[in-house]
Amino acid sequence: MKYRILAASLLATVILFTVAYSQIGFQDVLDTPARISPLAPRTLYNGITMAGKRLISVGQRGHIVYSDDQGKSWIQAAVPVSSDLTAVTFPTPQQGWAVGHDGVVLHSADGGVNWIKQFDGRAAGQVMSAHHKALKNCSNCHDNIAPPKEGPQGSESVIMEEIKSFTEKGPDKPFLDVWFDSETTGYIVGAFNLIFRTADGGKSWEPWFDRTENKKRLHLYAIRPVGQDLFICGEQGLLLKLDKPSGQFKAQKVPYNGTLFGLIGKPGLVLAYGMRGNLFRSTDGGATWQKIETGLPLGLSGSTVTTDGGIILLSQAGHLLVSRDDGASFNLIKQDQPFISTTVIALDAKNLMLAGLHGMQARALK
Repeated sequence: MKYRILAASLLATVILFTVAYSQIGFQDVLDTPARISPLAPRTLYNGITMAGKRLISVGQRGHIVYSDDQGKSWIQAAVPVSSDLTAVTFPTPQQGWAVGHDGVVLHSADGGVNWIKQFDGRAAGQVMSAHHKALKNCSNCHDNIAPPKEGPQGSESVIMEEIKSFTEKGPDKPFLDVWFDSETTGYIVGAFNLIFRTADGGKSWEPWFDRTENKKRLHLYAIRPVGQDLFICGEQGLLLKLDKPSGQFKAQKVPYNGTLFGLIGKPGLVLAYGMRGNLFRSTDGGATWQKIETGLPLGLSGSTVTTDGGIILLSQAGHLLVSRDDGASFNLIKQDQPFISTTVIALDAKNLMLAGLHGMQARALK
């Protein structure tokens, strides 16, 4: 008898818990503002940039922090979501964008102090589907806009199947990078060939999934300008370059089939880096590539250019490499204690700011 009473009691407890949880309701991270906490500057950060003289970093659980004293102190910004954030860009001191998991796109018009949600994974599938249907039914569309029967992304049936799958699975795909060249024009890229472009400051987004030579739907990890060119890198040695006349990102041949995490460069020079210390250099706009030895067997996760032209690379274990010959060779920077980092930005010729597992940390180049 006592075991029946105990079982009935446990069942009642489960029922009460279930009812209480249902009344509270599921809180979607896309609808839950980031929690304000004094510990926010010490959590994981994935992206960092400058908005004028202000430092801004984005990271876990929707945390965005900014500093006006070169990282000596950090203030947490007001953010309307709790999704993990992956990247941030500010084309001007006031206007900026951040992206992350759940297909979220955030915008700030006051230098990163306050943010609004402009786009998310819920809307992305519908936008992709509507875009494709409009182009399919557009008899007067320009050739470089209307998707061909067999285009760079594959057959029409394959594209429609991908859109259906994306829509049915919901907002589970992350955006991994963002870049704007002005207050109006920008791009976001992410998992499974996600790519969108805006020409109105993020008020609307146009899918470009049918404009990439990426039939395998490989992840797109980074998008960066180098001089007048715009590049994207991703899985399995994928490297794309925007062909402006056709409006398509065309594949470039890189002697590497592993993941490329990032890009850095100057006019006339572009570097692509990735897993196990792999680094490749091009001085002809991506037509040919030369492997550069780094001496590190670890993934390279971040990069920056100092104000005097030095190129800095960051490993996933916090190692820092510097090149003073435009990427032809790199030397390891001596550090007393590496800081586990995901990204880095140069403050000037001698000082860096790292962002990573436990927030931000300054580093001086010796």
